[in-house]
Amino acid sequence: MRLTSPSAERNREPLASVLAEHLPRQGLLLEVASGSGEHAVHLAPRFPGLAWQPTDRDEQSLASIADWQRAMPADNLLPPLALDVTERPWPVAEADVVLAINLVHISPWAATEALMAGAAEVLRPGGLLVTYGAYKVGGAHTAASNEAFDVWLKERDPAFGVRDLEAVVAAAEAAGLTFGERIAMPANNFVLVFRRVRGSR
Repeated sequence: MRLTSPSAERNREPLASVLAEHLPRQGLLLEVASGSGEHAVHLAPRFPGLAWQPTDRDEQSLASIADWQRAMPADNLLPPLALDVTERPWPVAEADVVLAINLVHISPWAATEALMAGAAEVLRPGGLLVTYGAYKVGGAHTAASNEAFDVWLKERDPAFGVRDLEAVVAAAEAAGLTFGERIAMPANNFVLVFRRVRGSR
């Protein structure tokens, strides 16, 4: 059964525009926590030189990703793999890009630390980690809607929540990634771009 996400439909075009400015023309993109699979089927065809590998830890999500792929196949879209960022080793040994959309705030903090460590392990020299979602800046929410969203997330699970951007950057740098850029997106979200420095593995 194909799952749907209203936010995926809203943000896929802005995301495609930003990714077009940063992604390499060729290589392997590992999408972590692909969820419904809508981002994968809509974004992968925009980047035909990249093999797009969707993943998720949830069986229902994996089934949805496969269903979306059957409905909207793309030559460069690979079958989904089971991946839990907190478990090693990841099922993909090397990647040129790791993409995590709406993972950081909809998971415990340990998942963010594991994402950074795992990305640092699998990214080739110069490879990118790209995250998307809501973040606090300087300890403060950037909009009232994000503050309300944070409350909703914590009601769903106390371990969830909108993270401090500075804490996310610190976790990435502790894992060996270099923070490159923060890009403002619609609906008070941000894209964060990190790079694995050449020779740091």
